Amino acid sequence: MSTKTDQQDQAGHRDGGVTALLDATLDRLAQRRGEDGEVSLGTLLDELDERAFGLLLLVLALPCCIPLLWGIPQIVALPMLAIAFQIARGREHPWLPEALRQRRFAVSGMHGVVRRAQRYLGWAERLARPRLNRLTEGVGLRIVGFLLLIPTASILVPLPSTNTAPGIGVAIASVGLLERDGLLVLLGLLFGLAWVMLLVFLGAEAIAFAKGLVFGTP
Repeated sequence: MSTKTDQQDQAGHRDGGVTALLDATLDRLAQRRGEDGEVSLGTLLDELDERAFGLLLLVLALPCCIPLLWGIPQIVALPMLAIAFQIARGREHPWLPEALRQRRFAVSGMHGVVRRAQRYLGWAERLARPRLNRLTEGVGLRIVGFLLLIPTASILVPLPSTNTAPGIGVAIASVGLLERDGLLVLLGLLFGLAWVMLLVFLGAEAIAFAKGLVFGTP
């Protein structure tokens, strides 16, 4: 990546945080493909270069943060699982199977998603600063990757309420990883995991209630 591009990315990071950095990346892709063109996940992965783990996970989580958005969350859930698994394995650079690398999205659509998601992540970007770095490197990072598998698996389920809250949790954790902010990582994980646990509890209660109606058991 050129020095000029690095300077633009660093300026965008200072001015608006990681979502501004994503906007700058999408702008570069739009200049080459056109705003209405499509790019593959593989192209985006290559464009993100050494920041690919955190930024790619954030890019994939952003559509999941939008309430009542169907289809896209389930498309990005499998790549998110792959990325979380690789973080848990301790890989230094992300890898996606060719079938996932070839999944395509419209640049203009992703631009809109990033800008809409800023309302959910703006506070996290403003508060982020390096702290609790044991959660963003080494063994701590691998544990974080393992825990991220749970909310990302929830996003894969095509049912109401299974993607928005876990997506927000993963996005917050991703911002924390990018900013080396272990506290944000922890908050994102707690939010996503708590929501999944709530869904599991309510699902179990609903099953027990239905069995009671059918079989007449208390």
